[in-house]
Amino acid sequence: MQSASDSLIPVILSGGSGTRLWPLSRQQHPKQFLPLLSERSLFQTTLLRARAIPGALTPVMVVNEAHRFLVREQLAELGIEDADILLEPVGRNTAPALALAALRVVAMNSAALLLALPADHHMKNTAGFAEAIARGIPAARAGALVVFGVVPTHAHTAYGYIRKGAPSSDGVYAVAGFTEKPDVERATHYLQGGEFLWNSGMFLVRADVYLRELNTHATDIAEAVSKAMENLQQDGVFLRPDPDIFRSCRSQSIDYAVMEHTHAGKLVELDAGWSDLGSWGSLLAVGAKAQDGNVTRGNVLLQDVSGSLVFASDRLVTAIGLRDQVVVETADAVFVAPVNRAQECKLLVETLRRSDRDVTENHLRVHRPWGWYECLARDARMQVKRIHISPGASLSLQLHHRRAEHWVVVKGEADVIRGEQQFRLKENESTYIPVDTKHRLQNPGTLPLEIIEVQSGEYLGEDDIVRFDDDYGRR
Repeated sequence: MQSASDSLIPVILSGGSGTRLWPLSRQQHPKQFLPLLSERSLFQTTLLRARAIPGALTPVMVVNEAHRFLVREQLAELGIEDADILLEPVGRNTAPALALAALRVVAMNSAALLLALPADHHMKNTAGFAEAIARGIPAARAGALVVFGVVPTHAHTAYGYIRKGAPSSDGVYAVAGFTEKPDVERATHYLQGGEFLWNSGMFLVRADVYLRELNTHATDIAEAVSKAMENLQQDGVFLRPDPDIFRSCRSQSIDYAVMEHTHAGKLVELDAGWSDLGSWGSLLAVGAKAQDGNVTRGNVLLQDVSGSLVFASDRLVTAIGLRDQVVVETADAVFVAPVNRAQECKLLVETLRRSDRDVTENHLRVHRPWGWYECLARDARMQVKRIHISPGASLSLQLHHRRAEHWVVVKGEADVIRGEQQFRLKENESTYIPVDTKHRLQNPGTLPLEIIEVQSGEYLGEDDIVRFDDDYGRR
């Protein structure tokens, strides 16, 4: 990690699950890793936006352990190899997450400024974003905890609000108070008064100041995270705090844990076309609209439709006569709702989870550090997968107690270990892996390898894997 007296270190907080954007967003592939508004994901655009700030140094990322390989893959796409990646074994909200980053930084540079940025936000005006950060830097260097309040455009009931206090000559305000998500009447009052801003969830603070304030106002969180970081383990490119200690930490946001109690809070206005993309309605609001007010993606054909968002992932989606509706299609699910009720998608996801539906956890295409696989067909004793292995990548050396596998190479070449045998398969060649047989699949080439895998047996779950060796440290 770089060090300088006036360091500005972006901290990308990426622990959210994005349930209001189901079925596109899933627990194992949440919205921050999806290309919702451009060819790049929200995570990637957040990172690039932060790195473009003058003086910004190597970023620190705090991510859910389950998403670590998604993060590494998306960093590689940007050509970034020097980021610190701290892994949370379980999400504990933003106060502990920022504490992990602060403890990582403070030992090398206690006065470094941390710019905490949620990984799933959208900003239309990056110049306005950079200007707001620059305005907050002097206050943060002087010991303030700077929060960025978004100039509201309408009476939004899904955001928290911050009340502006007395202004200073440099355009920074005191914080007069925080208000949680209001009803429509109160939100309308806030909008008309001009004193209230949306709470963006973005913060600028010195590493030592944040740790001091956290220890003052949420001592148990500060102590738990500190103990977890004392046992920090390096795992390749990843940094692992002690998982058992971190799991014991209380879950709380920075707002509740620190900002609502501190006397060092300051507020900077942010007018940069900000959105947290917290619902399909917000995506409709910021997306590129056609003349009829529709936002579409994929293979879509509409007639007499207006004010609607229609996303197609795998199939042709057609509609006639819709007004202000959301239609989202994926390979395994379709979601339809009026725009003004689209946020209730979160409740629908909770119902699906209670019924133990895997459709909330994964897409049919599941990403792995070596590539991805997708399920083509399945019943009680059979499953067919398409497996895509990146050049030079390898699956773990493993066996299964309850299923056998047949592999057919359809593209590229495969190096195979099967028991004591080692051999190469070319296109249109196949092999059989019996139950309880050690095996491994590797792509020795410079192009992707694709195989069709047919599984058969009494149990086909992903937990029927015994690993003996793995390039990615999985057990």
